Amino acid sequence: MEIQEALKIVRALADGVDPETGEVLSSESVYQNAQTARALNRALTALEYVEEKERNRHKLPGNAGKSWTRDEEQQVCEELRKGVDFHEIAKTHNRTVGSIIARLVKLGQINPNTSRHERHSGILWT
Repeated sequence: MEIQEALKIVRALADGVDPETGEVLSSESVYQNAQTARALNRALTALEYVEEKERNRHKLPGNAGKSWTRDEEQQVCEELRKGVDFHEIAKTHNRTVGSIIARLVKLGQINPNTSRHERHSGILWT
């Protein structure tokens, strides 16, 4: 079952509605019990959190969070020397711009105190 489908069902139950028929559940229904309603709302919050994490995970580049190889580090340094834009380097290596900058700082290729303006102006060397 997909998260969106589970959300739809739990949301309906939390609202006191039969998810299949759309009918309002009887006041004697277990779903109308205060404890059950609170539990359903907690479950709804948890499902929404998981849905948001999945949505964000799909936005990240494929290599985000993966280890760097020496070869990739050398390529990134060479691209920097050639004046390739950070966004282009990130796209080429399937990583975020932030991870490219962090790796270049770690490798001593750029100064960690360099401003964003200086980075875009080409004043990058330490």
